[in-house]
Amino acid sequence: MRLEGIKVGFALTGSHCTLDEILIELKNIKNEGADIYPIISYSVDETVSRFGSPQKWKKELTGITGKRAINSFVGAEPVGPQKMFDILVIAPCTGNTLAKLASAITDTPVLMAAKAHLRNQRPVVLAISTNDGLGLNARNIGLLINTKNIYMVPFGQDNPTGKPNSLKAQTSLIIDTILQALEGKQIQPVLLSF
Repeated sequence: MRLEGIKVGFALTGSHCTLDEILIELKNIKNEGADIYPIISYSVDETVSRFGSPQKWKKELTGITGKRAINSFVGAEPVGPQKMFDILVIAPCTGNTLAKLASAITDTPVLMAAKAHLRNQRPVVLAISTNDGLGLNARNIGLLINTKNIYMVPFGQDNPTGKPNSLKAQTSLIIDTILQALEGKQIQPVLLSF
């Protein structure tokens, strides 16, 4: 079990179409021995989509982790002062979350947890899922990929013909990215061809 004894903050944001896929990886992280603390954005906490209801996602998160999701500023604020996690993963990390993180905007529980965690100079892993990764968000990816203590799950264009600006992380590489990030290394290669 490669993550035995590791405290992982695991934050989900509103790329609702990828949440089922992300939960599979969350189970894999749990099976590697990690102690997981779920965090959800307001979008995951409140939005009913064709992919599922907030109740569905929260029930599944609790079932996997054994913990209720942090879903408020008050709940996320202690992440820094209490040094709650060894590593924080944001998966999926939407373009909205990317842009706000790159601009130091803290207006969701996920962003508060990230800011609080980064203040302790601890690693944050981003698994991007955005339709504008090669559009307006390209500059934010460039900024974050060069930011100390931020590590990217390898990503690529998931639909270059239909959605040429869309980028998505290879979620099966989340655990390998975590392991490298805990050693202060960015997994390579970062750019993939699907």
